Parts: sequence; C-alpha cells; structure tokens
Amino acid sequence: MGTGHHGLLPVLLIVVCLLASPAAAGPEDVTVTSVVVDPLVLMQDDSGTITVVVQNNGPTPVQVGRARLYGDGVVPVSEPYPSVGVIGAGTGRTFSFAVRADAPDGTYYPVFHLDFRENGTLRYPVPVRVDGTPLSVTVAGRPETFSSGREAAITVNVGNPRPNAASGVQVTPQGTGFTVTPAGAFIGNLAPDGSRAVVFNLTPAGETNVTFHVAWRNGLNTHTTDLALPVSFGEDKRRADLVASNIEVVPEGDLYRATGDVANAGLESARSVLVTPGAPAMPADPYRVYVVGTLDPDDVAPFEVTFRAGADVTEIPLIIDYRDSDGNPFSVTVPVSLENRTAEGTAAPAVLVPAAVAGALALAAALAVLWYLRRRRR
Repeated sequence: MGTGHHGLLPVLLIVVCLLASPAAAGPEDVTVTSVVVDPLVLMQDDSGTITVVVQNNGPTPVQVGRARLYGDGVVPVSEPYPSVGVIGAGTGRTFSFAVRADAPDGTYYPVFHLDFRENGTLRYPVPVRVDGTPLSVTVAGRPETFSSGREAAITVNVGNPRPNAASGVQVTPQGTGFTVTPAGAFIGNLAPDGSRAVVFNLTPAGETNVTFHVAWRNGLNTHTTDLALPVSFGEDKRRADLVASNIEVVPEGDLYRATGDVANAGLESARSVLVTPGAPAMPADPYRVYVVGTLDPDDVAPFEVTFRAGADVTEIPLIIDYRDSDGNPFSVTVPVSLENRTAEGTAAPAVLVPAAVAGALALAAALAVLWYLRRRRR
C-alpha cells in the first residue's frame, strides 16, 4: 500500500506541471489579416506587388521558417523569404512579393505559403485579376472641314473603361505639317468610368494626319493608346463670303472711277476688308485702295476706287482682300469690263449722243417751217 502511494506521487506532479505550463501557439493561431494587390488590376505583361500581412493571435511566439508565393498566370519574380524567424504573440509580419502577369485576361490565384518550423503550413490563395482593357480616345469636337492656315479647335475625350484607376494620363498631338497649341495636355488620374476632355487648336499647312498619343500608367507600368485623325481640306461653309455688286465704271479724264457695293453673304465676320484695282489697271489717287473695315454676316458697304488703264485694256480685276477672326488672309477677284471708250482711249460721254439727236431734230423742224412759210407767200 505505502509503496503504491509513493509511486503515484511523481505522476501527479508531472500532470500538475503540464497543466500549469502556458499553452504553445500553433499554426491555427496565425492568420492572414490583409492582402493588397498593386495595381489593383493588372494588364498582361504588367508587373506588380502582392503584400500579405499575417497576425499571431496566440499567447506565445511562433517559430516560422520560409514564406513564399506560388502561382501560374501571375508568377512571382522576387525571391522568397528563406527564414522568417519568430512572430511574437499578438504581433504581425508583412510579406511583399513582386509578380508579373504572364497570362491573358482572367482571375488567377497565386498561393501564399508560410511554413512553421515545428509543424504545419499556412496556405492562402490570393485572387489577382488580369484585364487588358485600354483607355478609350475619341474626337468629341472638330470642324466639318479644315482649311490651310486656318486654326481649328479639336476636342479629344479620354475615358477610362477599366475597373481600376489610371494615373499620369497625358495627351500629345504627333505628326507633321501643322502647328498646335498646347503641345500636350496633362490629365493626371482618371477614375474608373471617368472621362476628361482636352482642346487643341490646330493650324494645318497642308493635308496630313494628326495622331493623338495618350500615355498613362497602371501602377508602375506605362501604356499607350493612339488615335489618328485625317486632316483633309474642303470648302468651309461657315466662312465669310464676300460678293461685289452694283459696279459702275465712269471715265474721268485719264482716270476711271469704279464704285459699287460689297456684301458678306457668309456666316462669319470678314475683317480688314480692302478693295483694290488689280493689274493691268494701275491704282491712282485719290482712291488707290478703299478700306471697308469689318463686314459682319449680311452687312453691305459701298466702295470706290480710281485707276488708270491702257487703251487696249477691256477688262480689269477688282481684288477684295480680307481676314478671318484668326488673322488668316483670303482674297476674292471680281472681273470688271471697261466699255464705251474711243479709239484714243477716252470714253465718249453718254450724254453727247442724245444731245446730237435732239439738235438734228430741231434743225429738221426749222427747215420744215421755213419751207412751209415760203410756199404760203407764193
């Protein structure tokens, strides 16, 4: 009996010691508390990072061996953590892995592994989305037609149909045969489903193509989208249209005086309107050139010019010069006929013809009266 009690005592002491010792933290006490994928959505061939935060929720430290990331489609390109060490009770540890999207659009699940030194492994699949949708670029406003040397406003709209934000967005017109202001436009961040419009003032020197080059970043990855706009010339239906009418040419000694009206039949104002006789006419004082000024749409203004012309000249051009609101020059030529001129080059005054006829009639009447009186005397 006594010997039995003495043998039981050591066993009881061992049990009490085991119950009194603190519980060791196990793998079940370590959990993943957050995962961040940057950028949020990758494009094919993009590089990014996956950051995993784990927390030891147990009462004692945990010995950890390696931490690594496995995956297909989205693959790690950085080295694993070969020896993590101790994660203290109630503390956490952060692990970052560089990855690359080697697969087409879809959702992939690279797996985070955390190996414990004593036993067990923590596995956590990380969802990573790959979406190759680029930014959209459209021309939201442009003139119906372009003209050489005339400035035209072009509105370019940049939209983001992607599920994540784009950063560093900028638009640059590229090409030759034109000048443009501004030379580029910086938009900055563009939220998902967001859009921004930018305006460029383009002045073409000839028919050409303008490429609007849009550069942007997805995380640290640079992407581009291009939009080509053909610039072809045609008749501008809104431009000022100057028409000359009621033109009369009167000779005055060795000069001619041309008068008439000039009207603006277009939809835009004509500025700095000038009327000048062109070669072979030789402008002469007092009205070598007539300054009309500005003609708004539907405006009419008179003009008067004086010039000389040789004896063999039967027609001269009247040249109407003007500018649009951008300062671009335009010109209209109106042919004017020179009529009723003598062989010496001076026109016979039209009033002499009816006067000669009246004189002849009066002389005939006087002779008739004289003849009648002589017959009565006989």
